[in-house]
Amino acid sequence: MNWRAVRAVAAKDLLEVRKNRMATWSILGLSVFFSVGMPLLIGLLPFAAGPSGGDLGPFEQLTRLLPPGQQDLPIGSRMVVLMLGYFLAPLFLIIPLMVSSIVGAESFVGEKERGTLEGLLFLPATDLELYAGKVLAGFVPAVAAAFLNFALYAVMVNLVSAPIVGGAWFPTVPALALAAWVGPAVALLGVSASVLVSTRVETVLEANQVSGLLSLVIVALMVGQGSGLLMLSLPVLFLIGLAIYGVDVLLVRFGAAVFSRDRLMARA
Repeated sequence: MNWRAVRAVAAKDLLEVRKNRMATWSILGLSVFFSVGMPLLIGLLPFAAGPSGGDLGPFEQLTRLLPPGQQDLPIGSRMVVLMLGYFLAPLFLIIPLMVSSIVGAESFVGEKERGTLEGLLFLPATDLELYAGKVLAGFVPAVAAAFLNFALYAVMVNLVSAPIVGGAWFPTVPALALAAWVGPAVALLGVSASVLVSTRVETVLEANQVSGLLSLVIVALMVGQGSGLLMLSLPVLFLIGLAIYGVDVLLVRFGAAVFSRDRLMARA
């Protein structure tokens, strides 16, 4: 495989995404909401300075997730730690999923809508190099955006919650594993599925619908974490990431195997 050709295809796609103002502002808006808005909203809630005694009801059992030094915090402080450090952590997987899905959805059907598909298909690159370039174009910015947002979120969480918790405490080890191990897996899942769909549909809107279906995976993780049915410990996160990477490999191999520029040309 000629990686120079792969990088050239990816660079072309990234340039097109930068020109898409709606997509850019959507990503920025979501990033600001998750990274800045949520810590401010939750960390500054009145219950953060609540009494030191009492019961958290159904959430009481989840306090065992907290380090020993945080289990004696006031009720409000424990709730803030649980919400920012554990309940909402899976929500950050939406960032790599959204970015990779937007870029992936534009990959081939977007070229068709812009009238540039024929020029792409006549590039001196093999089918595999074209496909790999499209996948790379969605994966790299998705992972970069995920890491940047996670870093900003960590800073905001500590700034907002340090006064009520007693110091900087985030990121936790499970949160780091979620960002470093599961995040890239979700990014690859989003772009591999979106690129595959983009070769089969007629409009970008149809291709974008795949991200809505994939988001159900993240919703399931959040529900499981919040209900106590699924504790995102290191072993669980490792298995979740491993399972997603397994699906990624299958999707990428299948997509590369069935991709044909001749078939796309005939449908253009």
